Amino acid sequence: MVGVTVQTDNRVHRMAVEDPVPWYRKKNLRYLYFMLFPCLMGIEMTSGFDSQIINAVQLVPAWTNYFGHPQGGYKGILASALPLGAVIGLPLIPFVNDNLGRRWCVMTGSLIMIIGSIIQGFAINAPMYIVARLIIGFGLPYAIVAGSSLIGELAYPKERAVLTSLFNAAYFVGAIVASGVTYGTQLIPSDWSWRVPSLLQLSPSLLQVIFIFFIPESPRYLISKDRHEEAFAVIVKYHAEGDENSEFAKAEMAEIKTTIAIELEHAKRSWMDMIATAGNRRRLLIGSLVGVMTQLSGNVVISYYLGDILALVGFTDPQFAAKYNIGNQVWGLVCAVITALIVMRFRRRTMYLFAISWILVAYVGWTASAAVAIEKHNDAAAKLTLFWIYFYQPGYNIGFNALTYTFLVELFPYAMRARGITVFQFFGKAAQFFGTNVNPVGLDPVKGIGWKFLIVYSVWILVEGILIYFLWPETSGRTLEELAFLFEDDERGRKTAEAVENEIHHNDSVSDEKVNVKDVV
Repeated sequence: MVGVTVQTDNRVHRMAVEDPVPWYRKKNLRYLYFMLFPCLMGIEMTSGFDSQIINAVQLVPAWTNYFGHPQGGYKGILASALPLGAVIGLPLIPFVNDNLGRRWCVMTGSLIMIIGSIIQGFAINAPMYIVARLIIGFGLPYAIVAGSSLIGELAYPKERAVLTSLFNAAYFVGAIVASGVTYGTQLIPSDWSWRVPSLLQLSPSLLQVIFIFFIPESPRYLISKDRHEEAFAVIVKYHAEGDENSEFAKAEMAEIKTTIAIELEHAKRSWMDMIATAGNRRRLLIGSLVGVMTQLSGNVVISYYLGDILALVGFTDPQFAAKYNIGNQVWGLVCAVITALIVMRFRRRTMYLFAISWILVAYVGWTASAAVAIEKHNDAAAKLTLFWIYFYQPGYNIGFNALTYTFLVELFPYAMRARGITVFQFFGKAAQFFGTNVNPVGLDPVKGIGWKFLIVYSVWILVEGILIYFLWPETSGRTLEELAFLFEDDERGRKTAEAVENEIHHNDSVSDEKVNVKDVV
């Protein structure tokens, strides 16, 4: 089934879009958005920090000497221990997230990552280093699943897509810091040249531990626990600037309450919900594919093995590789932020199709350039590969950075959101584990197939484009509650719309009665 756009006239969404007051002129909402950065936006910094720690320390002589000049599978497991740890930790995430709340789930993951980072920085051998990375990986998805959900559930509908897109853009902040720190510390004539950046990996998690309780709990979580007054207080404070009589706040509360009630009526809050209906099975398939595509669209080659791919075409100077890597991460951040800021202007499905087409062009061009550079010993073609790696960044950031959590939060309804994003994380981390182990072997010009390995990625990226065309739905322009019934019958959506209209008409009737009483007096 080809993805289609269903246009709807949702009262809450329309009221939010027509709100003339920008967020920065709303005191409470402004505070919330600024606090999201140390509390939640930094979570993906850990992912970016880690990818560049592994990428950059491979260029540090002290690290390679300490761990015995790792190659092939040994190099792969040093990098892939983190996603392996994430896969191990995933099954319990929905339990923590849905029972203890989004904030405590972020806290749990952050504390685990701090412990892992300390062990990593003081590792005395490879097994200890691998175990430390397993621990970091175990904690990371707890924070990611809860953090991405909380951002989407706290944001005012008008800015939700921008904020969830910026969440993933923070990856590059961590990557830039890690690249810069490692570039500076590689000059330290001791093991501290790699231990210092390894210890600094705890920084984003430390911020989350300190600040997470400075933001409110998700009103959707509170409603699911029958804490309606607390939920309404959060909505009033941040979406209505403290006005308890706000028509928008009451309409949004009615929509959330009704939608969650309908969801819970048709869900058992178990893993079986993921395959219970045709709509949920499609959500499960798409969420799984998004996870695979975010890690197997050629990005892991660049993120973890940039030194290897540069060496393939003759760029073997560690200093050049380090500078090129920093530049690539800065360029990635620019692309990710720009995409996040314009995400509201375009339809999600259109952006995905545009992005995968861009990525395919980049990989075909890169493959051709690498082939000519290596087979013909052509310096111009070798330099052209440097261009294609940079050219790749905008396409990847449009499809698989900025849009990822925006799309996932919209794809999965509240009752499935934690499990849905957990499934995405499972397939993403499994694909990352696979890629980090297979890539160094495949790229090896002696034991593998060298530049021809890029052809494999080019073919797979084409397959991804076909899957996106036939499976991806359009999710833009609607509230989370409206999207809860994206693949279901219209009856559930009508019930929610009626609840919102009844709430608004009830408020209008009360206001009219008050006016009439004044007239009589």
